[in-house]
Amino acid sequence: MEIVDVVGVVGATASVASFAPQAWKIIRERRTQGLSVVMYLLTCLAFAAWTSFGILRGEWALIVPNTICLLLAGFILWMIVLPQRKVEDVSKTLDPSS
Repeated sequence: MEIVDVVGVVGATASVASFAPQAWKIIRERRTQGLSVVMYLLTCLAFAAWTSFGILRGEWALIVPNTICLLLAGFILWMIVLPQRKVEDVSKTLDPSS
């Protein structure tokens, strides 16, 4: 594996991993106060653009991690815009133990 591939794998892994803790925190705490709708809208737009770019270029190294990041950021955005009661319902469904 070349250094450029290693750097790409590290970057893709870090990008995907960066959204998981926030999504899990929302589920566990059942709240989204303090999170910016605009920031997550822009983040989703960026990941959608990178995914589209990857599709147009046929580059799986762009498609896969950016699609996963888009799904995670989209979930967070969705939870931000939901009414609090629905956030609690979704959280209970995904983590009934909390």
